Amino acid sequence: KPYLDEFNAARGTNLITVAGIHVEPLGLYSRKHKTLADLPNGAQVVLPNDASNTGRALLLLQAAGLITLTDPQNPLQTVRDIATNPKGLKFQEVEAATIPRILPQVDGAVINTNYALDAGLKPKTDALQLEGADSPYVNYLVARPDNQNDPRIQALAKALRGQAIKDFIASKYEGAVIPAA
Repeated sequence: KPYLDEFNAARGTNLITVAGIHVEPLGLYSRKHKTLADLPNGAQVVLPNDASNTGRALLLLQAAGLITLTDPQNPLQTVRDIATNPKGLKFQEVEAATIPRILPQVDGAVINTNYALDAGLKPKTDALQLEGADSPYVNYLVARPDNQNDPRIQALAKALRGQAIKDFIASKYEGAVIPAA
């Protein structure tokens, strides 16, 4: 939804959500540390550098208890919005697609699921912290306001939220993609 809101504002469109389908959970990964507690003071953490994913990454770090943000719910925050940083983490913002390649060189990196999978990471087992099905970053079926109630759109929404699709997602992606709550 935060991405859709940004998309609509930037392009002057008015697409609306019909149904939440799945979450591709953002994760905090490390090749050097096995747990969140192992992250040292002053650890270097890499974040995606685009607005919606930077805010999303910061919310993930807040959920992990590593930082607090000035507005705990705002999905478009930046590193300037960090209220507390008890471990003195040092943040570097990098293009999301390049983050997996530099993972071995840093203490931690927040990586989008598609890039994590491409790098051979298994989000469910490799991430130190992973978003859940309750993430505000659900991938939605969207429509124009004039066709949101079209029976074909509603049938598609029902099918995409059905048990068969949930079972497919669970077996195919093994926790790398999660059906929306």
